[in-house]
Amino acid sequence: MSVVTRFAPSPTGALHIGSARTALFNWLYARGRGGKFLLRIEDTDKARSTDENRQAILDGMTWLGLDWDGEPSSQAANATRHAAVAHELLAKGAAYKCFSTQDEIEAFREMARAAKTSTLFRSPWRDVAEADHPDAPYVIRIKAPREGQKTLQDQVQGDVTWSNDQLDDMILLRSDGTPVYMLAVVVDDHDMGVTHVIRGDDHLANAFRQNLIYEAMGWDKPTLAHIPLIFGPDGKKLSKRHGATGAAEYQALGYPAAGMRNYLTRLGWSHGDDEFFSDAQAREWFDLNGIGKSPARFDFKKLENICGQHMAVAADAALLQELQGFLAATGADPLTEAQKSGLSKAMYCLKERAKTFPELIDKAHFILTDRPIEPEEKAANHLTDVSRGILAELTPQLQNASWSRDILEGIVASTAEAHDMKLGKLAGPLRAALAGRAVSPSMFDMMLVLGQDETIARLQDAAD
Repeated sequence: MSVVTRFAPSPTGALHIGSARTALFNWLYARGRGGKFLLRIEDTDKARSTDENRQAILDGMTWLGLDWDGEPSSQAANATRHAAVAHELLAKGAAYKCFSTQDEIEAFREMARAAKTSTLFRSPWRDVAEADHPDAPYVIRIKAPREGQKTLQDQVQGDVTWSNDQLDDMILLRSDGTPVYMLAVVVDDHDMGVTHVIRGDDHLANAFRQNLIYEAMGWDKPTLAHIPLIFGPDGKKLSKRHGATGAAEYQALGYPAAGMRNYLTRLGWSHGDDEFFSDAQAREWFDLNGIGKSPARFDFKKLENICGQHMAVAADAALLQELQGFLAATGADPLTEAQKSGLSKAMYCLKERAKTFPELIDKAHFILTDRPIEPEEKAANHLTDVSRGILAELTPQLQNASWSRDILEGIVASTAEAHDMKLGKLAGPLRAALAGRAVSPSMFDMMLVLGQDETIARLQDAAD
């Protein structure tokens, strides 16, 4: 059987990071088995669904590198098919017309609350013959069993049992002829050939209600896997009070996509003690039995650590491209060709200790700034009369030097020795002259990246 998974977000808001993890799990499961990963936009809530939110979902998925098969489908566009299934269930006798009004339903519930009995509505129209139906608006309800219990097998939660007397005859079709979400989900999953439904465990109760439709229609049921939600560090559901919650926010904060994929995969799923792994390893290793039953806690320090490891091993060209995407996402000015060239040369000495793109940009300040360099206060303190004199002495030696690391280290070391000082003592003035910062990449790395002419020009500026 070919695996088909789906991600079905509602475009009523930004792509939540928890939803992004759900999409990632579906993507990994399908891609690791040569299957299909489908994207369905559940846009039946006309009042809250917007094109802007839909695009934000697509952008978030694209940033995370979660490619889908075919075009994204629209649930709302399939409403005619949903309604047809409701009428088919009606014809089978698995559903019925209910003429109860909202006032009557609320009156029933008020009486139930007063009597302290179940407020689960039991329609009086369930067994009324068609000949006795009034000429009035009606909804179509499914006939749920009222006795016994049902057990569903879940790949994460195990066997879950539900008493049938807790199921209502849920509405399939509203009185205006529009289908409800619960019906639409089942029909779409069936029609799309979905074999595995991997979603949040907040949908577990829905699975029992949706199962009624599968059974009444005689359709094959998909394998279920309900994954726990993501909690914040305090053990409560992840929300704005914990920090960023939307995928777009994490991109704007400068986390690399590969690091996010790694961290989100590991958040609630495990493969032995492995913490850092590649996309290829994740696709190969990921399975449903590795998902835990307990909610995972989001840890920003672990996220940064994983992201730092991915930045360190990333290909320079790919990192530069993603950096440009980060700048675009934050509305920053695009890089000039000269800056791109400089960053390409410097990436080897920038990415080793950067965990996010803002950190990488900060380390790349010496490339992104122009002469004359205005040193920060802490860096300027290193530019004394003595150190400026040494920089002036160093400049002519560099003018005739071969521009290699060994030669540069030798020239600077001999200059320091001539002034009876350790090499480290010259680092401060050189950093101030080349980057205007007290903290920067190695002074020799900066000299190699900047090149001979620019290095000498900056040293002369500082010496003067």
